[in-house]
Amino acid sequence: MICSFCGEKAIYYRAYSGKYFCTTCFKKSIEEKVIKTISKYNMLNYGEKILLMVSGGKDSLAMLRILNKITKEHASEIVVATIDEGIKEYRDDALEIVKNVCNELNLPHHIFKFKDLFGYTIDEIASLKKEYSTCSICGIFRRRAMDLIAQKLNIQVVATAHNLDDIIQTFLINLLNNDLKRLKWNLPVHYETSIFPQRRIKPLAEIYEEELALYSFLNNERFQKMACPYMHEGIRSQIREILNELEKNHPGIKYSLYHSAIGVSNSLAISKKEIKKCKICGIPTFSEKCSFCTILAELKNENANN
Repeated sequence: MICSFCGEKAIYYRAYSGKYFCTTCFKKSIEEKVIKTISKYNMLNYGEKILLMVSGGKDSLAMLRILNKITKEHASEIVVATIDEGIKEYRDDALEIVKNVCNELNLPHHIFKFKDLFGYTIDEIASLKKEYSTCSICGIFRRRAMDLIAQKLNIQVVATAHNLDDIIQTFLINLLNNDLKRLKWNLPVHYETSIFPQRRIKPLAEIYEEELALYSFLNNERFQKMACPYMHEGIRSQIREILNELEKNHPGIKYSLYHSAIGVSNSLAISKKEIKKCKICGIPTFSEKCSFCTILAELKNENANN
């Protein structure tokens, strides 16, 4: 087959659009889609300092490469941060990869450890008795870590590498857990509100995970391939498999679900009366104590009893 745009030999067929792509046109299409997503949701303003949360995986490295390339004209300052959760041998390779890429691009790179921020590694948390899955605790701690990092580095906007698959998976998880209040937190951009001190953006929000993997492969990008040992504790893996099977049989169904997720999330209004301040840390929450402070207190109690 030949490329639908330039006539060169095609290496990829985008089933949901019916188009064939050569290597050059495919990479260009991904970069253009990021630009359109940023413009569509008004993610960035001229000259802003951007914090890129880069884990060392294919998605975050693709985000780093693309944003570094497309934001140069806008005089944006890019700062890179990596969170080390404290999982034995899991982040070793990733930290080295991110360090090398940042050196190549001449970008500042900061590493923040759960142990330093919270007093626990994820491995230590996993060893303690608790009612929550390790994966869910990690997610809560990572979100708090991003808040702390952004404050420490005086950042205006924080970019994460969540792709379209991540967004629809999280949407379904929240629905299945009847956690409707959190749906708006999964949108491609959180404008500065009383809930989030910094604006959070997802520049890869409208790109399929498999296409980001191909983008990294075509760029000969070296990225972390070791899977998190705790990833199968939750239901996300099962939802991913179901959605991939549906997409295989019905191309474009992920896009349809994505737009449904955005529409539903935008239609839900959060009453000011529902938002409280955590009595421990002061962060806005829906309960007397935020999830982070609740879990941290339980961990300390478990640790004291062991």
